[in-house]
Amino acid sequence: MTFRRFEDLRVFQLAERLADNVWDIVNSWTYFDKNTVGRQWVDAADSVGANIAEGAGRGTPKDNKRFIRISRGSLNETKYWLRRATSRKMISDEQITGLKKLIDEIGPSLNAYLKSIGKKQVKTD
Repeated sequence: MTFRRFEDLRVFQLAERLADNVWDIVNSWTYFDKNTVGRQWVDAADSVGANIAEGAGRGTPKDNKRFIRISRGSLNETKYWLRRATSRKMISDEQITGLKKLIDEIGPSLNAYLKSIGKKQVKTD
């Protein structure tokens, strides 16, 4: 079985981009907005990639799968906070569109990664 560093996984790279985009948005908000919706949203978005990384470091497919499921939960929480920020008119239509596109790509990528964990891969050198 070949080993891939979690940093090289496309799903991890997408999760990092999501977290950075959320950070950039929240960083421009007022103190009140940051301390309510912002803090929760940043934590949720950061947790998507953090759980991918933690799962990869656990050493067993069972543990890795468990953390990918947690990552999916964090992605859903990120979607929730996006809905709150949208309904409270805290973000622009352009920001909403970009974040939804990323989230819509990460979800299926997490599911595909989850299905691939523990399967033997053929080395193609």
